[in-house]
Amino acid sequence: MASKTQTLALTLSLLILISSCKSSQAAGIAIYWGQNGNEGTLADACNSGNYQFVNIAFLTTFGNNQTPVLNLAGHCDPASGTCTGLSADIKTCQSKNIKVLLSIGGASGSYSLTSADDARQVADYIWNNFLGGQSASRPLGDAVLDGVDFDIEAGGGQFYDELARSLNGHNGQAKTVYLAAAPQCPIPDAHLDSAIQTGLFDYVWVQFYNNGQCQYADGNADALLNSWNQWASVPATQVFMGLPASTDAAGSGFIPADALKSQVLPTIKKSAKYGGVMLWNRWYDINSGYSASIKGSI
Repeated sequence: MASKTQTLALTLSLLILISSCKSSQAAGIAIYWGQNGNEGTLADACNSGNYQFVNIAFLTTFGNNQTPVLNLAGHCDPASGTCTGLSADIKTCQSKNIKVLLSIGGASGSYSLTSADDARQVADYIWNNFLGGQSASRPLGDAVLDGVDFDIEAGGGQFYDELARSLNGHNGQAKTVYLAAAPQCPIPDAHLDSAIQTGLFDYVWVQFYNNGQCQYADGNADALLNSWNQWASVPATQVFMGLPASTDAAGSGFIPADALKSQVLPTIKKSAKYGGVMLWNRWYDINSGYSASIKGSI
């Protein structure tokens, strides 16, 4: 029979092993898919083995009594029902333990929330048409997405906290609705701060690009890392470093893969909330091979 000391040592060893397994599984790459008809299928993205999260982008119109509009560029036309074929691709991704989220908003679109009731109506629409609810007109077919990504870059910042609470309210005993946010790196974010402060977000992938005061520039990562340190303390489960996948993907803020691996990742991986890297977007990543070059260091 093992002594108490041996039992305690074994228990501690198991806890350390479990902890290390969790941490090794926690970090990954999130990608945006849907805004370029030449980027390949959603299944192609998931079959690449490079991503743990895929944001289907974007639901560009919602709120303020507008009929919601899903815009997937050249991939399909939701209005004519041709996007329902994505259901099989979504299930393929999920079979590989890849979370697939609906991204709402984007840099250009017609969206706003005018009241708490408006937010609740939008949450109900998303639940019934993309998540675990029921609707006769589900744009992506019968697949059930894993959650919602808030990429709010226009309009005001009001009532997104209520939208987050309403979506989160659909979680039962098991977590079925994951929430993500894609704020700009200046903190607090002009549109998403109140939502993030609810503490309901599982993933916050911060856009550390197109913002000179908090991005990598001219070989210098100081501003980027200072901003990261602020974001690493927000009330979210995991924080990701959002980056352009190529020099063409953003106006500024691109980090060469070697510089990311040597100057940035060793530091941010020390953060307790580090979750990985988010890339914009699949089309640029295909052409640059960026995710493939960094995934071994995430």
